[in-house]
Amino acid sequence: MSGETFDLDKQQLMEREFAQMESKLPGAVYSIRQKVALTCRILFYNGHDSGLAGQITARGETPGTFLTQRLGFGFDEISAGNLLLVDEDLQVLEGDGMPNPANRFHSWVYRARPDVHCIIHTHALHTAALSMLEEPLVISHMDNCVLYDDVAFLPNWPGVPVGNEEGELIAGALGNKRALLLAHHGLLVACSSIEEACLIALAFERTARMQLLASAAGRIQPIEPVLAREAHDWILRVSRSASAFAYYARRTLKQCSDCLLE
Repeated sequence: MSGETFDLDKQQLMEREFAQMESKLPGAVYSIRQKVALTCRILFYNGHDSGLAGQITARGETPGTFLTQRLGFGFDEISAGNLLLVDEDLQVLEGDGMPNPANRFHSWVYRARPDVHCIIHTHALHTAALSMLEEPLVISHMDNCVLYDDVAFLPNWPGVPVGNEEGELIAGALGNKRALLLAHHGLLVACSSIEEACLIALAFERTARMQLLASAAGRIQPIEPVLAREAHDWILRVSRSASAFAYYARRTLKQCSDCLLE
């Protein structure tokens, strides 16, 4: 019989949909190496390319280790087979070549945040442009609410982040948030899964672009905090993240199936 949901309130309807998301949203099964490689390619095709700048890491199976890309390779060249496994001191345990020395601050974030399993740092164009204004990221649209009250801001540029001082500073500025805007630099995302980190990074750059566009036209108006938090929690579901990542993976693999080769 139809119409059985018309007497339910909004919270009841949301809970009903959450249950369906858990059982019916399509996901995809990839290894950790494949997820990292896919994330590199997804971000490349969505405006995060900046030559050799930026790093993507994911915790390894052994404590104190993480996977990352090889210095000298762009995001569009990364495959599951050319990733490096390194320790906290950036010593290579598996693979050839060397990691980006800026990965040092990743070690500090992983130490400070046991809940974090993937870190993304890029110099995406619109985020980098916004960072030049020394202004925080503004969340004022439903699509961007996944970042609401979840983005920290580091107003002071510490220079090239290859020292321990920069690692402490960045980890401290991030705090318990999922993302950080670094003035005169770029974005940092730190999440509990590779899938979530990838999607947060995509949302971050889109938000920065929208902020620049809206600011050029007028004053950005704030949104209701309660509704923004509701949207944040609505979007940020494990099953939804897995399904969205699978979509971007399918779209990306049409252009670069080689990235899955281990």
